[in-house]
Amino acid sequence: MTQSLSLEGKVAAVTGAGAGLGRAEALGLAAAGAAVIVNDMGAAANDVVDEIKAAGGQALAITGDVSDWSLGGRIIEEAVKNFGSFDILVNNAGILRDKMIFNLTESDWDDVIRVHLKGHAATSHAAAVHWRAASKAADAPVYGRIINTSSEAFLFGSAGQPNYSAAKAGITALTLSSAAGLSRYGVRTNAICPRARTAMTAEAFGENNTGVAGLDPLAPERVATLVSYLASPDSDEINGQVFVVYGKMVALMEAPKVENRFDAAGSAFTVEELGGQLSSYFSGRGPYETYAAYSVAGLEKIALAVDETATV
Repeated sequence: MTQSLSLEGKVAAVTGAGAGLGRAEALGLAAAGAAVIVNDMGAAANDVVDEIKAAGGQALAITGDVSDWSLGGRIIEEAVKNFGSFDILVNNAGILRDKMIFNLTESDWDDVIRVHLKGHAATSHAAAVHWRAASKAADAPVYGRIINTSSEAFLFGSAGQPNYSAAKAGITALTLSSAAGLSRYGVRTNAICPRARTAMTAEAFGENNTGVAGLDPLAPERVATLVSYLASPDSDEINGQVFVVYGKMVALMEAPKVENRFDAAGSAFTVEELGGQLSSYFSGRGPYETYAAYSVAGLEKIALAVDETATV
C-alpha cells in the first residue's frame, strides 16, 4: 500500500461498529494500519476488537450511546491516551423505526433523530473541538477526517421512513456545514450513502444469492473500501462531497441546482399567472409515485453507466 493510502500511525473511531457496516469499516481501517476505537452499545464491540488484534492490529472498545453528548469526548480522550492521537471519525451508528407518517409515534421520531442525527452531531462536535485546538496550538492545519453515513433516502424520501429520511437529510446538511467550517483546520468532511446487506437492511435486501464463490454485491466490505480511502491522506482534496456506493460502483452526487426559472410578466406574479406557468410545466409528471420512480430510475441509470468502468 502506498504511503498516501496507508493509515499507519493514524487513530480512527467507528460508531456502531459491533456488526454490519461499522464492523467492516473498523476492520478495513485497521487493515490499512490505523488503530481503531470500536464503539457500540454492547459486548459486540469487544468481539470486533478481538478480530482486529488477532490480525495484528490495535483496537479498543468503548461502549455507549452515541446520542450521549459526552461520549464523543470520551472516545477522543481514550484515543489520545491509548494511541497518542485522534485522526479519523466514521459516524455509522443508526437504528430503524419504520412507520408511515400517519402511524409514526413521537418516540419513533425522537429515537431515530436522536441516534442518527444527534449521534453524528455529538461525535463531530467533540472531534471538531479537538482538531481546532490542535490546529491553533500548532499554528497550522492538522490531519482530520470525518466520514458521515447518509442515505439515498435523503434524496428521494422513503414512504415508510419519514423519520429516517429526515435524519439522513440532516446528516447531509451537517456534513456540508462541517466541511465548510473545519477545512481551515485541515479537516475533510464527506458523506457516504451506502447500500449494504446488514441486519438493519435484511428485510429490504433479502438474502445473499451470490454463492460462496462470489462477493455479495451488497457486501459491507465494498463500502468499507471507500471509507478507508476517504480516511487516507490521498483524499485531502475531497471535502463536502456525497457519494453513493454499492456493488462495484461509486457515484459522486451533484449539488442541488436550479431546474427551471419562472418569471412574472409584470413586477410580481398573480396566482393565476403563476398557476399557468407551473401547471403547464409539471403537467404529465403525475403523483408522488411517478416522481419517486423517476428519481430512483435516474440514479439507477447513472449507476449502470458507471458500473462498466468503476470499481469499489
